[in-house]
Amino acid sequence: GGEPAIKDTEQALPVTHPRGLSYQSIESFGSKGVTTMIKNEKIITINRPIKEVFAYVSDLKTGSQWQSGLLEVRRVTEGPAGVGTQYTSARKFLGKRVESGIEFTTYEPDKKLVFKSISGPSAFEESFLFESTPEGTRITTVLELQTGGLMGLADPLILSGLKRDMDTDFGTLKDVLESQGTSI
Repeated sequence: GGEPAIKDTEQALPVTHPRGLSYQSIESFGSKGVTTMIKNEKIITINRPIKEVFAYVSDLKTGSQWQSGLLEVRRVTEGPAGVGTQYTSARKFLGKRVESGIEFTTYEPDKKLVFKSISGPSAFEESFLFESTPEGTRITTVLELQTGGLMGLADPLILSGLKRDMDTDFGTLKDVLESQGTSI
């Protein structure tokens, strides 16, 4: 005989909002407490060639030039960028300085870039898909953030702040790249 093992129960609840905003709430019950993932997608077209756009975005040290809450980014690993390249970042969140370690998990020049947190208060993963268009480059970015107990805020509040920040930041990214011309 023997007793059946106690397993965590997972339940996925897809939620769709107006304006194409969606997130999936995944709750795990058990010794880990409750963890929720929120997800936001942003698509933007930048009137610059794909090589320029990828080079700029994939150098995470440029992030503080276009991401409002980002204070600084330092590269940890040496050598050419690729899978396994690591950075540390510091950003301001609700008036506090928050540090995270970040690692590239996918690095396909002029195509796709994915990085995830490897340390810090909240797990996240962000992906960027780069596509050539007649106008320049279309970027589709998806940010997934684990919010379990994040500063005690409700997920809808975090999600609306995240959406607002991403709308602003990607508008800034477009302005920076389009105004810099070829001098990147």
